Amino acid sequence: MLEGHKIVTVGELLVEFISHTKGCALERIGEFSGPYPSGAPAIFLDQASRMGAETEMFGGVGDDGFGRLLLERLRADGVGTEGVSVLPDRSTGTAFVSYYDDGSRDFIFHLANTAADSLSFTAEMLPPGPLALHVSAASLGSAPLRRAILSAADAVKGSGGKITCDPNARPQLMQDDEARGALERILGQADCLMPSTSDLDHLYPGLDEAAAIDRLVHSGAEILAIKRGAKGATIIGDGAKYDLPGHDVDEVDPTGAGDCFCGTFVALLAQGVGLEEAGRQANAAGAIAVTRRGPMEGNSGPSQISAFLSSTPAVSDGREA
Repeated sequence: MLEGHKIVTVGELLVEFISHTKGCALERIGEFSGPYPSGAPAIFLDQASRMGAETEMFGGVGDDGFGRLLLERLRADGVGTEGVSVLPDRSTGTAFVSYYDDGSRDFIFHLANTAADSLSFTAEMLPPGPLALHVSAASLGSAPLRRAILSAADAVKGSGGKITCDPNARPQLMQDDEARGALERILGQADCLMPSTSDLDHLYPGLDEAAAIDRLVHSGAEILAIKRGAKGATIIGDGAKYDLPGHDVDEVDPTGAGDCFCGTFVALLAQGVGLEEAGRQANAAGAIAVTRRGPMEGNSGPSQISAFLSSTPAVSDGREA
């Protein structure tokens, strides 16, 4: 479905600071690490590029140290950055995150009036196809990014391209009806959907997991990947279903693991790899990602994933395939 497509994203670029103190709710003085390159679309695309896909990022950074850090990382990993605007009158977006013992997180985002949500984008800026546009739904919370993403989606679909989507529920970034409406529009256009189990309640309140997945199966998408974190993933497409086990690793920082999964999965599909194998490697990439502090620091390439799969057996969670 995606073979031969160049992968593009439109969305926020930011740097992230991580509290070393768990349970602080970002309201106490403590030690932080950072700045780490971040932004869900950027994490996704960096991983896709590492996996050998042809990529192009559309976003904005400030003419400052944070912006230079982001561009240096993306370029070093092979991401196309001609679509990234450097805005001298805007600072680069930032985020702060702290963790709790149960794995939940508190975020504080500083994106409004920064380069992250000041993108000047028109569909004419897209490279020639065939294209696969990846949408990280958290980006739809910004009105300027929302307009750019919807414009890009219409152009890509209109030219026969494909849309992949990570619903990526972020209550802190999606607090209005327009964001929800934009997400529903993208879900209706998507050829490949990759929600986490935690997204299902946000998408379909009141439905149990089985009913929510059934709703997604009938949404029109050709491929569905349900991310289950340490429990693996379920891949549905081409008339088949694969329940793939996860990996038992020591978790340091889960931020970005879902984007890493999606970047691996989409990149491999774009290179002609089958659904089951793409899901297996995406599981491994997500597991590797959580073992490093920083949302993009755990991104990996084919050799690292191959070594991980050889040394870290998958662990079944008891579900039947």
